[in-house]
Amino acid sequence: MSTAPEADPPVVAFSAYDSETCSIARTLALIGDRWTLLVLRDVANGIRRFDELTDHLGVARNVLSRRLATLTEAGLLSRSAYRAEGARERHEYRLTPAGRELVPILLAFMGWGDRHLAGPDGPPAVPTHHGCGAPVRVTVGCDAGHDLGERPRVSVRPGPGSRRR
Repeated sequence: MSTAPEADPPVVAFSAYDSETCSIARTLALIGDRWTLLVLRDVANGIRRFDELTDHLGVARNVLSRRLATLTEAGLLSRSAYRAEGARERHEYRLTPAGRELVPILLAFMGWGDRHLAGPDGPPAVPTHHGCGAPVRVTVGCDAGHDLGERPRVSVRPGPGSRRR
């Protein structure tokens, strides 16, 4: 007795699905503004204390407070207390494992900006691998180990959390 191969699900246009359930839309709702991405960038690069972040970013204290609270509540940053001798208790922030998962996204933004928006002198910073010193680049690959190259061809199929419009 032979079994017929399973048929592929019918192809449905991407536009037929509710865009609010999209993971990109949900991620942008959390981290999609300028200050949030810059806070993540700075914390990833070792600027962890409130006053250092305020000074480096040039952001208003109330804006920074809101962004740090949101990122902490979302589980992207952890907050821990420290106290300099003779000073009151303060807090510093570190990326959580979920926050560290955003580093490739930050590097992708940086690489795109370096290629398309850098001034005539070139990029303002060059990320390098701590282990060997080689420049870091972000690539797209599949679970089978294929590098999708400069012009990746990717198909997006409905997942278990998709909803039709």
